[in-house]
Amino acid sequence: MSKFDEKVQMYKESAADLGLTLTDKLITGVAKSLGPSIYLGDASLVSGSDKEEKDRVKKNFLIKKLGLSDGPELDSAIEEVIDKMGRANRSKHRGFSLCFTRQKI
Repeated sequence: MSKFDEKVQMYKESAADLGLTLTDKLITGVAKSLGPSIYLGDASLVSGSDKEEKDRVKKNFLIKKLGLSDGPELDSAIEEVIDKMGRANRSKHRGFSLCFTRQKI
């Protein structure tokens, strides 16, 4: 199994642990769009307590990559995902959190 396939499998397992149904197409597409950052320690994680990080997710993923319009519903979706993944969880993987956020919108 390639490193990419291992990451995709990890995201699937994270979704199953939270009782979420995310499609293989969504998980694979998001993981591919993140490129090598999914393998790079801190870059592969999302901080739920850092306002700049949440703004970066909103601006670079939800608005730029997905073409969504800025609004309170984007902030709300990000906060809901962070709550569901656990605010105290220091290992919120970027790929999984973006898939989950995309599903919420």
